[in-house]
Amino acid sequence: MAVTATVAAWAVAAVGFAASPAAAAPATTTAPRLGDTCTAADLGTRHPIIKTTEVTPTITHFKGWYVTQGSTGSHTVTTSTQTTISVSVGLNGTVQGSFAVEALGSVGASLGLNVQVNYSSTSSESNSVSWNFFEPGYYGLYKGTKKVTGTYGSLNCNRTDLGGGTYGLKWTAGPDTGSYTTYTALEEGAVRCEDKVPANSIMAKAQGLLDCGSPAATAEHPAGPVPSAKADQAKHDADNAATAAQNMKAAQAAKPATRAALNCQPGVYRIDVPGKVLNWSAPLLANDGIRLRQSTFFSAHLDNWRLCNVTENNGVLEASLWNWGNGGCATIPASIANQEQAYLTTAVCGEDDLQRFYIYRDVPGSTKIGLQNKYTGSMMGHDRYADGELIRQYSSGRQDGTGTYTLTGV
Repeated sequence: MAVTATVAAWAVAAVGFAASPAAAAPATTTAPRLGDTCTAADLGTRHPIIKTTEVTPTITHFKGWYVTQGSTGSHTVTTSTQTTISVSVGLNGTVQGSFAVEALGSVGASLGLNVQVNYSSTSSESNSVSWNFFEPGYYGLYKGTKKVTGTYGSLNCNRTDLGGGTYGLKWTAGPDTGSYTTYTALEEGAVRCEDKVPANSIMAKAQGLLDCGSPAATAEHPAGPVPSAKADQAKHDADNAATAAQNMKAAQAAKPATRAALNCQPGVYRIDVPGKVLNWSAPLLANDGIRLRQSTFFSAHLDNWRLCNVTENNGVLEASLWNWGNGGCATIPASIANQEQAYLTTAVCGEDDLQRFYIYRDVPGSTKIGLQNKYTGSMMGHDRYADGELIRQYSSGRQDGTGTYTLTGV
């Protein structure tokens, strides 16, 4: 059997992840579309909307291998890692929460590809390739995939001007955006310099690493591995890029928060659970969080909030939430900001997007709202209605309506 035919057969057979449920294209969901109507219970929820996609064939593992006349047959070759692709959505560096899974499912559906929708990494894949060589020659053994990247936004429920002085609630494009990375099932195979392969394919990418015109490719060589300057350089470049990204992230994390001069509106509010007696109350103790409490004479203004540095864009308010009782601003702690269900607390007010919130409003005449953290994109909510229950962030919000609150003037 010709080697080219063998390679072609492998090229269309995805190995490993293809059978995994995490890689399957999700079933069609009833996710809302831009412009659909929503209800006040949806104010504290969001859904993804995919803005851009890019699909790039990528080699994850590679090894140049020389087969002599007497060394044909089956070989198991240990490859070197060229590129590591990790699934991520937004800030998490992984996949946490229903919003991330829904976003990746939307990507797969829009492209007609089976992409990873749970956290995984190509570095966890075995780096050995077993191959049956029928002809001598210079081969590149590889594993590769289609890397899928792009950006997303969110659909949020908010008041919409219907004209003629009337308003309604509709799913609108929210102000927050982010990026995602995922990949398709891994393929493995072998390719020679003389093989004809489809342009911009995974096989073509592997063939490009062979250095087909180099002395290593054309000279007589004992059976076994062949040094590949291009493959080594690709790994070197990937390592340098990863190091630079880590250094940048560390530098950003090291920046101290600066105290902000707030311009607060005169109104004072409680953030209540609609129709209930409990409302947001700032923590009394350090390292505690904002909790549901009943407003009493002894609340010491810890349940009183002001909207500060308020802006409005396309009907969405953005504000810092300043607490009258302890003088701090509502924030998600930076150390846990990438976690689903991270708790909300207060800190010294600063120029920090972790302390900024988008506020989605019901139609005029209603004081119901939903709140979304600007930095993480997550919606605020609580697990259950109970005294002392923490306010937390949920990537898609609380679909049972417990992320809808009331902004009540006091």
